[in-house]
Amino acid sequence: MNYSMNKSILSKLFLVPAIILLAQCTLFKAPSNETEVRIQPPEELYGPLFYDVQSNPNIFPDRKTFVDCIPKYDVALIRDKYEKLADKSDGSIKEFLNENFKIPGNESDYKTDSATANEHVTRLWSVLKRPADKRITGTLIPLPYPYIVPGDRFREIYYWDSYFTMLGLQADNQIETIRNMIDNFSYLIDTLGFIPNGNRTYYLGRSQPPFYAAMVSLLAESQGDSVLLRYRKYMEKEYAFWMDGAEQLNDTKAAFRRVVRLPDGEILNRYWDDNATPRAESYLEDVKTADEAVTIWPDTKREDVLRNLRAAAESGWDFSSRWLSHDKEGKFQLYTIHTTDILPVDLNALLYNLEYTLWITYELNNDLVKADQYKIKCEARRKAIAKYCWNKKKGFFMDFNFREGAQTEVFSIAGMYPMFFLIADQQQAEQVAKKINDSFLQGGGVPSTLNNTGQQWDAPNGWAPLEWITIKGLRNYGFHALAGEIKQRWLALNQKVYINTYKFIEKYNVEDLSKEGGGGEYPNQDGFGWTNGVFQKLSKETDVAVGK
Repeated sequence: MNYSMNKSILSKLFLVPAIILLAQCTLFKAPSNETEVRIQPPEELYGPLFYDVQSNPNIFPDRKTFVDCIPKYDVALIRDKYEKLADKSDGSIKEFLNENFKIPGNESDYKTDSATANEHVTRLWSVLKRPADKRITGTLIPLPYPYIVPGDRFREIYYWDSYFTMLGLQADNQIETIRNMIDNFSYLIDTLGFIPNGNRTYYLGRSQPPFYAAMVSLLAESQGDSVLLRYRKYMEKEYAFWMDGAEQLNDTKAAFRRVVRLPDGEILNRYWDDNATPRAESYLEDVKTADEAVTIWPDTKREDVLRNLRAAAESGWDFSSRWLSHDKEGKFQLYTIHTTDILPVDLNALLYNLEYTLWITYELNNDLVKADQYKIKCEARRKAIAKYCWNKKKGFFMDFNFREGAQTEVFSIAGMYPMFFLIADQQQAEQVAKKINDSFLQGGGVPSTLNNTGQQWDAPNGWAPLEWITIKGLRNYGFHALAGEIKQRWLALNQKVYINTYKFIEKYNVEDLSKEGGGGEYPNQDGFGWTNGVFQKLSKETDVAVGK
C-alpha cells in the first residue's frame, strides 16, 4: 500500500471499529489512587494523532513505540494542541511527539564482560525489575508490586512470559519477587476480571496462555500448600473468564468467545480477542494483512482476519503455521490466518491444569463437593484432549480444527503440553518422545514447529519456554536421556551466544547455530526474561535423574 496515496484512507478505515472500543473502557482504581479513573486504549486516548502516527511507516519503525510513549502533559491538552497543528508533515509530527511525549528507548541494553552467564542473569534481574506503579501514564496499567519485564521493546509485564521468568527467580531464591508478580496478576484478575496479555490498555481485549495456576503451584513449592488456598478465589475467577458462555452452548450455538462445544457435547477452548480491529501496537502490519486477505479472497471479512490476528497474539505464538492455511501455491501465508477455528492442545492442557489445581485446592480445604466438581471437569477435559488431539497414527498430540472436524497437519511443540501436565498415558508418551527425537531434535534444541515459514514461532527458531516444556514433559515419563540431550544442546547454544555478545536473547536458531533467530514483525530482542529464567533453572539444577 502506497502511504502517500492512502494516508487519509488508512486514518479513517478503522475509525468506526475503534469507536466500539469506547464501550470497553474500564473504570479502574489505580493502586495508589482512591478514585476510579478510566483506562483507555490508545485509539481513544489519542484520537487522530494515533491514526496519523500508526498509519505512517516513516514516524517510528516499530508501531509499539508510540503506544508506549509517556505523555508529558495532560492528554486532553496534547490532543487539542495536535488538532490545532497546521503542518502535519512527517517532520512536524516527529517534532510534536518529541515535544509532548517521552519516547521510550532500549529498555535492556545491559552487557557485562566480567561475569559468568549465571552471574549475568542474577545481576540482570535488577535491570529488568520495575517498581510498583503509582499512577496511570499513557497506556500503562499500573500494578501495586514490583515486577520483571522481558526487556528491550517489551517494557511491561507479560502474562505467560512471567511463569518461565519465575523459574529463574526460583533458582536464584528470589521468592519475594515471584510472590509480588503473582500478587500483581491477582490484582489484575480482581480488578479487570482476567489477566491481560500485558499491563497495557491496548491488551484489554485478550489474555495469554493461562499459566496463573502453574505460577501459584511454583510458589507453593517454596511456601507450602497454604499458597493454593490463598490464591484460590483468583484461580476461580480466571477459570470463569476462560469458560464464559460455556453453559449457553448447544447444538445450534457451538462457539462463544473462548469456549466451543463439540458434537458429542464436550467443551474445549480456543484463543480469542474481544476486538476485531488492527492491534494498536501493530497497526500498519495488521492493515496490510487484512488488505492482502480481502484482495486475494474477496469473500473474506476484514474483521475476521483482524480478530484472528489478535487471537493468535493471545496464544503467545504470534505468528505460527499452527494458525495458518495454505495459499494457492501450498505455502503458509499470514493472510490465511484462522486462529479462532482451532482448539489448541496447549491451551486445553493449561486449562486442565487449572481445573486440576482447583480440585486439589478444594480437597486441601476439605470442601469435597467443590473438589468433586473440578475433578469431573478436569477428567472430562483429559478425555476430550485424548479424543480430539491425540493422533495414534502420527504418534503425537495435534491441534483440532473444529470447523472442519479434523486435526490440523502442523506438528508443534504444543504437542508436549499433555506430557508436561501428565495428561498423556505412557504409551502415548513413548510415541511422542520418538517423534521429538526423530523429527524435532536439532543441534541447539527443538524448534517450535517443523515448518520453516518466516514466522517467528516456526522453524528454525527455538524458544526457552518450549525447551522447558519439552524437557520437563520428557522427564515426567522417564525419558531422561533425551531430555538431557535437549537441555545440553540448548544451554550450549545460550552459552555460545552469551560468550559472543554478553547477552541473552528472545529466541535462537536451533538448526543452524551460526545464524541468529529471526522472522516475524520485529527484530530479535535482548534481555530476555524467559530465556534468563529457563537458563538459570536448567543450569543450576542438580537433582535430575539420568538414565532411560
